Amino acid sequence: MADRTKVAVIYYSATGTTYQMAQAACEAAGDAGGDVRLRKVRELAPDEAIRSNSGWEAHRLETQDVPEAQLDDLSWADVVIFGTPTRYGVMAAQLKQFIDTTGPLWSQGGLVNKVFSAFCTTGTRHGGQEATLLSLFNIFYHWGGIVVTPGYTDTSQFIAGNPYGASHTSNNGEVAPDDIALTATALTARRALEIGTAVKKGLAG
Repeated sequence: MADRTKVAVIYYSATGTTYQMAQAACEAAGDAGGDVRLRKVRELAPDEAIRSNSGWEAHRLETQDVPEAQLDDLSWADVVIFGTPTRYGVMAAQLKQFIDTTGPLWSQGGLVNKVFSAFCTTGTRHGGQEATLLSLFNIFYHWGGIVVTPGYTDTSQFIAGNPYGASHTSNNGEVAPDDIALTATALTARRALEIGTAVKKGLAG
């Protein structure tokens, strides 16, 4: 167990679309030999807002046993894969709030040379998927991380069409991730694990 590459999948999801992609990332990384943690970031929305949306309330109950992300999860991981819905072309506030707590870890060099990747969801077509992923990458650059994307490394990516990371259009939560999105998510996770393992071995050697 000790020599397995450690993968943290850290996500935010309101009604479950991004959560389903997070599960696909965990499954792919685990099947490829990674030691995987699934973590959600803390919800910031007030209870009355969540209760006003039946899908949001149901998903909160469905995932109540998923642990909340802590800085220790970033320290532990060799590979970190973030998942988020898009908010005006950037990540959700809930994920940004978690990232904003990483200052002490960053200042100590605790995020340097870790492998980072990401996936996202939007409610509509052209809703900012690529912009959201690129905004996350800017953070990884500041951390001194190694950014890994799916690129066009598999023929399935010519169908998915997003070389920056897995993405899905949910039609405002009505359409669950399809095989195209889940295949891209799995590829993203496997690529991140592969490169993370190589980096880990190189640093150890």
